[in-house]
Amino acid sequence: MSAKSAIAVSPHESIECLLCAGSGKLSRAEILNRLGVRDFARVAQLSAEEAFRLLQNRHDREHQNAWSRFETELAKRTAEIRESLSGELRLALSEKDSLTRRMEDSLREIGQLREKNQLLEGEMSKVARVGKRQEVDFAEEVSTWAGVWISDKLPRNGDFILAYRAPNGDPLEPRILIDNKDKSTIAESDIEKLVRDAHERSIGVAALVAREESQLRQVDRDSRWSRKDGVWLLRTTRQWIVRDLDLLKPIFERMRVQGFDLLERNLVLANELRRTFPEIDRIERELGKAAKAIQSISVLVVRYRDRLRELCDTATSKKIAPQPELDGSVRKIVSA
Repeated sequence: MSAKSAIAVSPHESIECLLCAGSGKLSRAEILNRLGVRDFARVAQLSAEEAFRLLQNRHDREHQNAWSRFETELAKRTAEIRESLSGELRLALSEKDSLTRRMEDSLREIGQLREKNQLLEGEMSKVARVGKRQEVDFAEEVSTWAGVWISDKLPRNGDFILAYRAPNGDPLEPRILIDNKDKSTIAESDIEKLVRDAHERSIGVAALVAREESQLRQVDRDSRWSRKDGVWLLRTTRQWIVRDLDLLKPIFERMRVQGFDLLERNLVLANELRRTFPEIDRIERELGKAAKAIQSISVLVVRYRDRLRELCDTATSKKIAPQPELDGSVRKIVSA
């Protein structure tokens, strides 16, 4: 067997022993060992295995060190994140508590506002019913006035439109926009709204009709007929409106003949008309006082007359002596 062939044979393969000339068989490794020759293939294999083992040990150590550094950094970052999240959580809990308190406060306020709203709706319902009754009463009352035309209830911008009738029954100009009010005190906002409504309907005369005289302010009583933003405004009451319309009727008739800017052109007439309404109110109050005085005197006359009749009847039936002279007031009543 050539040396080249021997090298190609596997180390574990049995070959013919050169020393014993084939009398026995030894393994290639035993022969090389007896000859003192090192098995370079085996040495190379073991060297490679040792190198790989050393490399693997080094790699394992580096890998372990890397994992140790990673775990240390991970623990550090986790602690930082945990601390940050803990702070954010505390903040979030604090904000939650604050929001909860604010929500509870808001719910209480909503409950209080709901109660106030219900009370307000009740009051507004009462006011609406009173206002509706006021309007219906006014329309029914105006329908009984001779020569006066009134529209149906307006859906907005006032309550009614009122005017004098033409011979054929049609409404004459100027038309009057009516706004009925039944409240404790007329406010300036009521006047401004009526003027705006008159502008919306292109009507030059408007009347705010209060239920009672006491609902008018002093400024309303002093300026019962005035001009505001191009609208002639009458501030009146249910008791005064018929008398006021009778007073304005000749002015309206002259307007239809001479033009609806009559009062703007004739300032003397306009100022006199402004003074007339408060003066008539004053005269009416004085007449009211006089009427009350006359009524009181009439009651006294009836009472004294009955007393005198009783005295006369008693004197006639019992023939009593004449009574002392009557006082001066009785003598005046008897002589009357």
